[in-house]
Amino acid sequence: MLEAKRRILVVDDEPTILESVAARLHAEGFDVAVGRDGPEAVDLAEQVRPDLVVLDVMLPGFDGLEVCRRIQADRPVPVLMLTARADETDMLIGLGVGADDYLTKPFSMRVLVARVNALLRRADRALVASDDALSVGEFRINRAERRVYRGDDEIVLTRTEFDLLEHLATRPRVVVARETLLEQVWGWTSDVESRTVDSHVKALRRKLGTAVIRTVHGVGYALEVPR
Repeated sequence: MLEAKRRILVVDDEPTILESVAARLHAEGFDVAVGRDGPEAVDLAEQVRPDLVVLDVMLPGFDGLEVCRRIQADRPVPVLMLTARADETDMLIGLGVGADDYLTKPFSMRVLVARVNALLRRADRALVASDDALSVGEFRINRAERRVYRGDDEIVLTRTEFDLLEHLATRPRVVVARETLLEQVWGWTSDVESRTVDSHVKALRRKLGTAVIRTVHGVGYALEVPR
């Protein structure tokens, strides 16, 4: 029996980018649907139930951030956001509404395909998560349910925030290099930007507290817990 193609929804209001991305992903063996504005993107996500969404930030109707928020409210799905600006505030907002990763325009198609495949692999791994729970300091991590608690209060994390926290929590106080995090959490081995890790760490600190993750400048990050 032939394996079903993975379905990707591509949303961009620039025809050249939309057509180029859709054609490349189709050539890579994906089933591709395309949208050109915010309302159409939300409708298509509900209709075609994509395995992943490639989503431009600036869209007519309403922007990609609102699209991402509405899609994630319906069901969790990996989202790769495309942005014309490298403004970190925009990136943090995107991560906060459920985006898993972002690419700044202009980008190479090879990098986009690599990011898409990495996100799909991570989504697959999440389906077979360990049943073991982790307790680190005041936090309790339910790996099977992918939930994080401080006492009885749940802290809502995005997919990538959870994966990053889980990875650091399995080796508390150990400094993990950015390159290692990119390889083991994101699944990237080349053509990457360390700012991706930095942005996700900042997003985690906003939810967990600024002292929870320690920066070792020029090296990476460590999860700080009481001895």
